[in-house]
Amino acid sequence: MITLCVVLDLALKIWARAELPGEVRPWLPGVLDLTLAYNTGAAWSLLSGAALPLALMRAAVGLGLVVFLLRRAQPTGYAVALSLIAGGALGNAIDGLSAGRVTDMLLSPALSRVTRALGQGDFPVFNLADVWVVGGVLLLLFVTVQQDRRRARVPVTSPK
Repeated sequence: MITLCVVLDLALKIWARAELPGEVRPWLPGVLDLTLAYNTGAAWSLLSGAALPLALMRAAVGLGLVVFLLRRAQPTGYAVALSLIAGGALGNAIDGLSAGRVTDMLLSPALSRVTRALGQGDFPVFNLADVWVVGGVLLLLFVTVQQDRRRARVPVTSPK
């Protein structure tokens, strides 16, 4: 699954660099457009200009999760969540290490409406690796909450 996430992310980045320079292409009108942007920082251009340290950190996180998943079997929900995070981290690490910046191409007018309403300006352009990481984190939170609820339902018995 990690390999699939990385391959899909890098393939979309290659396509975007070849097909999208200088244009915004509506894909799902009002929801998701395609455009080309580059980021030498993290989300919302935080740490802009720190492409190499961020790429190395992303690589360390991604490879660390790969090692963790290979060494220790995880329940399915956790394995999927951690695989999504690893795939996203590695996709952005490879892009950052090879190009000195991360390629972004997904623009969401819908998310921009929300962030503008909150006084935060437009939502930044993002990429598939970002989607993997955010989806993985949300799934990890969901699975953890579900597991905690299941544990809370199990009656505690004391020894007699």
